[in-house]
Amino acid sequence: MYVADSRASTPDARASADGAVRPRAGRRRAAIAPTVLALGTVSLVTDVSSEMVTAMLPLYLVTGLGLSPLGFGLLDGIYNGFSALVRLVGGHLADRGGGRHKWVAGLGYGVSALCKPLLLMAHSLTPIGLVLAADRTGKGLRTAPRDALISLSSTPGTRGRAFGVHRAMDTAGALFGPLVAFLILRATVDGYDAVFTVSFCVAVFGVLILVLFVPGGRHQRAEDGARPTLRAAVGLLRRRDLRRITVCALLLGLATVSDSFVYLLLQRRLGVPDRWFALLPLGTAAAFLLLAVPLGRLADRVGRWAVFLAGHGALLLAYALLLTSWHGTALPYVVLALHGGFYAATDGVLMAAASEGVPEALRSSGLAVVQTGQALARFACSLLFGAAWTVWGDRAALTGAAVALAACAAFSLTLRPKGTVPA
Repeated sequence: MYVADSRASTPDARASADGAVRPRAGRRRAAIAPTVLALGTVSLVTDVSSEMVTAMLPLYLVTGLGLSPLGFGLLDGIYNGFSALVRLVGGHLADRGGGRHKWVAGLGYGVSALCKPLLLMAHSLTPIGLVLAADRTGKGLRTAPRDALISLSSTPGTRGRAFGVHRAMDTAGALFGPLVAFLILRATVDGYDAVFTVSFCVAVFGVLILVLFVPGGRHQRAEDGARPTLRAAVGLLRRRDLRRITVCALLLGLATVSDSFVYLLLQRRLGVPDRWFALLPLGTAAAFLLLAVPLGRLADRVGRWAVFLAGHGALLLAYALLLTSWHGTALPYVVLALHGGFYAATDGVLMAAASEGVPEALRSSGLAVVQTGQALARFACSLLFGAAWTVWGDRAALTGAAVALAACAAFSLTLRPKGTVPA
């Protein structure tokens, strides 16, 4: 893999009007555009900031503030699903502005950064919920424009690899974030406050990298009559393949237990001390980091739908292991490896699949439609899982999620959207 400017021609590649590198026939390796690498760096730094908070947030809320599983499920649902309410807005603003993807994404990164110090002043359910909602608003604004930039900077045959490279860099930040939080908690007296403060400083640095090094968007011409309006964005669901992808993402999201609950389940099964809890996300991040690029390339070769469903199979196996009576020392490593493999096989692969058949003028809006369905489903799953844990216990709740995931995966096997199979 080599790096080439996506806006300039070389002897081995030619740039098209949309700025993507079009490799000549016979190329064995495709270029990764500088835009993808720059966005990957922004995501790496930002994820260090956000995962510092995410890694210790379950422990802080459940142990530090004494929230019930139902209360935590509500906040976790807000944290992971509230962005669904604004993803369409972020995608529409980026497309409506004639390709202002960078600046809409920058607004989202800035909003999330400002929320970090506000957690220092929130000590009850309502203010914490409001701060997390604002943070997820920022994430909702930036996600679709960022992924649209990645898609527009890549060729159709290499989008899986491009998203894999970005997700690998993003996950490198997720790997360092919990480690930084762990070191801060061990080295300070008021560890939680110190984590929030350092997280804010790192987030500001990420915004600066975006402003200085990510190229600005170029005006996208409307094609096939596609105009960047909200009606046109919703009308994308009339496209059979995108509709199928969105439905499957929504159904599978309804049975995807949030990361925080997985880590809490592992802690309870193994009796992990509180001071080591922040290290659990490292296992997921390490597997994600190692597998994101290989699975992205595999998806480009053998088909994105097969890799996407295989990822959910890995998650189902992780649920099964958590439900068994096995208490071996290898249990956390296997579960976290499967958890990270699930994300490597689904996160970027889903966006690469959804990019197919969506006009460039509506690329950000089209990706936002899929992301919105998935985020809303995961929001509902957090609420339902937290309620089931509170009423029936963690084991019964996880059993229900496993059965639902198996049923949704079986249904998804019958669908093969055009953009998810090899050309």
